[in-house]
Amino acid sequence: MTTALRIAARGEKADKAKPTKGLGTGVFEIALASRGKAYRLVYAVHLGEDVWVIHAFQKKSIQGIKTPKREIDLIRARLKRLQEMLP
Repeated sequence: MTTALRIAARGEKADKAKPTKGLGTGVFEIALASRGKAYRLVYAVHLGEDVWVIHAFQKKSIQGIKTPKREIDLIRARLKRLQEMLP
């Protein structure tokens, strides 16, 4: 994940990063599997000049690949606060 974030900081998109649906332009998700567990990291690049990690979590969904609603709601709330905070 850190490599993908370094690539984003250079203004590029890593192969592992994919745009998130329904969260706006410039918000990406990185999926990582480790030891049989699934992890997700959501970051935004179009907020000021920095890359902002909005949320990282272990995916424990029993609904397949879909991200749980509570995680999406948390990401939306954090993204909204971040946008309000930045000039």
